[in-house]
Amino acid sequence: MDSMQSNNLINNLRTSLDTNVIKQNYLDHLNLSLGKDFKNSTPWDKFYSLSLVIRDRIIKKWHETQQKYYKNDKTKRVHYLSIEFLIGRLLYNNILNLQIEDEIKNAMNELNISLEELAEIEPDAGLGNGGLGRLAACFLDSIATLGIPGYGYGLRYEYGIFKQIFEDGFQKELPDDWLKNGYPWEIERKDRAVKVKFYGRSEPYKDNNGHLRFRWVDTYDILAVPYDIPIVGYGNNVVNTLRLWSSKSINDFDFDNFQKGNYIKASESKIISESISKVLYPNDAFYAGRELRIKQEYFFVSASIQDIIRRFKAQFGTNFKLFPEKNVIQLNDTHPALAIPELMRILLDEELLSWEEAWEITKKTFAYTNHTVMPEALEKWEVHLFEKLLPRHLEILYEINSRFLNNVSKFYPNDINKIRNLSIFEEGSVKQVRMANLSIIGSFSVNGVSKLHTEILKNKVFKDFYDIWPEKFNNKTNGITQRRWLLQCNPELSNLITKHIGNKWIIDLDELKKLEKYADDKEFLNNFHNVKQKNKIRLSNYIYKTLNIKVDPESIFDVQVKRLHEYKRQLLNAMHIIYLYLKLKDDPNYDIVPRTFIFGAKAAPGYKMAKLIIKLINSIAEVINNDTTVNKKLKVVFIPNYNVSLAEIIIPAANVSEQISTAGKEASGTGNMKFALNGALTIGTLDGANIEIKECVGEENIFIFGLTAEQVQRLKESRLYNPYEIYLKNETIRKILDLINSDYFSKGNSELFSDIFQSLLFGINGGYPDEYMLLADFDSYKTKHKEIDKLYRQTFKWNKKALLNVARVGMFSSDRTIKEYAEDIWKVEKI
Repeated sequence: MDSMQSNNLINNLRTSLDTNVIKQNYLDHLNLSLGKDFKNSTPWDKFYSLSLVIRDRIIKKWHETQQKYYKNDKTKRVHYLSIEFLIGRLLYNNILNLQIEDEIKNAMNELNISLEELAEIEPDAGLGNGGLGRLAACFLDSIATLGIPGYGYGLRYEYGIFKQIFEDGFQKELPDDWLKNGYPWEIERKDRAVKVKFYGRSEPYKDNNGHLRFRWVDTYDILAVPYDIPIVGYGNNVVNTLRLWSSKSINDFDFDNFQKGNYIKASESKIISESISKVLYPNDAFYAGRELRIKQEYFFVSASIQDIIRRFKAQFGTNFKLFPEKNVIQLNDTHPALAIPELMRILLDEELLSWEEAWEITKKTFAYTNHTVMPEALEKWEVHLFEKLLPRHLEILYEINSRFLNNVSKFYPNDINKIRNLSIFEEGSVKQVRMANLSIIGSFSVNGVSKLHTEILKNKVFKDFYDIWPEKFNNKTNGITQRRWLLQCNPELSNLITKHIGNKWIIDLDELKKLEKYADDKEFLNNFHNVKQKNKIRLSNYIYKTLNIKVDPESIFDVQVKRLHEYKRQLLNAMHIIYLYLKLKDDPNYDIVPRTFIFGAKAAPGYKMAKLIIKLINSIAEVINNDTTVNKKLKVVFIPNYNVSLAEIIIPAANVSEQISTAGKEASGTGNMKFALNGALTIGTLDGANIEIKECVGEENIFIFGLTAEQVQRLKESRLYNPYEIYLKNETIRKILDLINSDYFSKGNSELFSDIFQSLLFGINGGYPDEYMLLADFDSYKTKHKEIDKLYRQTFKWNKKALLNVARVGMFSSDRTIKEYAEDIWKVEKI
């Protein structure tokens, strides 16, 4: 047997789906890869060995996919740059996408190992914080499932954002050491490491043709080492790549300093270099934090752009006119915006193109997704940081801006306001670089992520840009992958659906429309209801196991899980809970359906008001849950350390989905889609994708309340909104706020929640009173909750509406979103 035949035999044995082969592969990895025997192996060893078995069956497909991309000269690649990828656990996800669940279960069962228990051992990858990262993960799944040549690029954080615990109800942040035992899904690619430069100076010189050129010299260089994670498409043999960069010191150890006894100094370079990829989103409330964060952003985009150019040159040489035809780079918000001047720098300084050639290539390559409508949330960086860290890029930014504003002035002569609004640079006491303006100027496409969001971008936030380039702006409403957010997280419902309409919905979510014919089928609705109850029991058991709180699975599970921010209005939810509590205290026989309010949220470490709201909700929970006069009808649970894996337990169990942001503030939201897909009814404002969910499921199948975005805007512009007047006139609101401002929920500390009281009625730190219109929307919100209470008593009607939510949210698949990106923006075809 020759070596090729031998290799093929080995590969076939390592990718076979025969039960005995899988068992043997598992034992081989346990023995040979981990050095353990079966008897003495730990649960972690068992998980890791099975992951390696699955990885074996991925890698062959991975190689074949990449070879197809290289062999086809017509291939156009999509590069998705994102500072976050919240991919969650991958063991079960990979098994499902490979469609080998039965084979793996059979093999594990014969070894008396529970696949479900092994899957629970895997830590959530600490690569993201919230919606931005989860969206990116969904998009990668859909790009692979649709067979689009795609690469994700991001940072390999050694620690996730943080592990959240509560101490006396206060959030405390602990390190999220998710890599401490290794990570079976990644492969280190040291041969693809690149150098990333910082500091130094820009030096002009004349090239051989007498042209003025620049070189970046005297720099401090850091090594970017890539770690690749395979992204498996569902049932199509496509495996794409998520490439994450880890920062390493070029000179780990200074032996000369060590010899002199300077032991700390000897390792200083290693410490400084590796801090870049150490922690997700360092606290930027102080100068050093801001410097580190901009370092993170530049580090990963520089490494990524170098990698993209390397791959292009390997196939097409230096014919850079082809670059936009073969590559598109999608900026997931402004965090990767420095990729624009970085591509310019490489084309100008290293590939020696002219400015005109480089700029033409650059602006045809980038597309920008915006994720916020709040001007204060648009990313800005102090110019002096650029002067220090990225001097050559600052020169390029000045040149981009100058040429752009010269063109603008031709259309708007003497219009200083227009020039000021459009400039990349914001003048003021501290001059800043506006990353959103850079992203728009340097991209051929700018998209919002819901219809309302995009309209606000066009008509308000970026109106001046829209007036110049209306053709650049488009909408791509967000979506979620049904493989993770139904097939994986809700197997009982998935099985019920597949039994009645087949399994095509897994790759075509519009197939769920076929469920509508069961909307009046009592047997189906009864089974549908039983699935929800099983999921509620599972969540109840989790809550009791982790928090020692007993909740009633027969109660309404009312859920709000998302990042803690004032505009998302967890405080409005808390006010309504206090309202119900007071009603029950006044009248213990007050007739309500028992309600369990479930929260999950992390607050940014430097966001004091958000952390205070967490403390308030935990304090409310402590009072209510220990009050025997009300706790049979009311429970409040704040589950710590909310992440993807927790969401997979919580979302299938929810009856009510709280999507209550101030209208006009939420770009889209994707949690709203996940809840509706799993049969929860939404209570929400006309904000973000709630509007499109209402259009799809029907106004009668969603609970919409509150001011519209236009009404919010008019109230603010009129300056007539007076929350203190509402407080004086509305007895219910006054009682709620007075209770918050007393020592009732704070164990005798009447000052603890005074900032919440002050912010709602008078504003604090120069902010507007009730900035997010809680008091304006409270009565409408309370009324809708009464409708929820009334409807839940009518089991048939409730289940019918819940089923229609499932049946009608097919458009919110990320597959649909990615098809729109591919057709309208990327102009890329599947292979």
